[in-house]
Amino acid sequence: MDVWTTAEVARLAGVSARTLRHYDAIGLLEPASHDRGGQRRYGRPELLRLQQILLLKRLGLRLDVVAEILAGDLDTVAALQRHAAEIDTERSRLDRLAATVEATIRQLEGGQPMAPETWFGGLDPATEAHYRDEARRRWGNAVVERAWSVLQDLTPEERRAIPEAFNDINARLAALRAAGKAADDQAVQEVVVDHYWLIAKHWGDEPTAEAYRGLGVLYTDEPRFKDTYEQVGEGFAAYMREAMNAYAAANL
Repeated sequence: MDVWTTAEVARLAGVSARTLRHYDAIGLLEPASHDRGGQRRYGRPELLRLQQILLLKRLGLRLDVVAEILAGDLDTVAALQRHAAEIDTERSRLDRLAATVEATIRQLEGGQPMAPETWFGGLDPATEAHYRDEARRRWGNAVVERAWSVLQDLTPEERRAIPEAFNDINARLAALRAAGKAADDQAVQEVVVDHYWLIAKHWGDEPTAEAYRGLGVLYTDEPRFKDTYEQVGEGFAAYMREAMNAYAAANL
């Protein structure tokens, strides 16, 4: 019977001996036998199994999923469909990340500061989950799930347009503030209308008065949000919050 040593299998398959030892340790690929010196020996069935492992791994499946497939505990097609869904989710995340990076570059090159609503687009899933959990705490599951659904449906071009939309509103409000307009001035409130409906668009629903005022609190009380608005101008975060409160009191 044909047999191969660890070194020979590693050379044939293009993997390291360490990888083969790891596969053995986790029960994914056990050798056919060991010689008296403890050297692993692999036969044709083991080489065929290794080929299957490497093929499934090349498709991006995790080793635990590969093990389930080879054990017959998981349908291969179902596993690949699940993996395709994961790839699609990751593609969306990378699109968001690309938009975030582009907006960050524009900001670092001297453009308008990024709107804080767009700071974290495309970050690692754990970080995204953290901010979604915080948003759920503030505004409830329904609001967050609608907003998340809206975000997923946006094209990359639409996502890239988000920072510019917020920055345009910030610039218009900053100009009115510099001109001495109070937060409840009609001209200011006309800009706040645009802000409200931009928020509504990305939330997937019209914020209640409480939710909109709560967003204003976030702008002044959360450092990562406040710092960005303060880059527009010192005291701008508080001005924005006051303008939002005035809009909520008069219209919501």
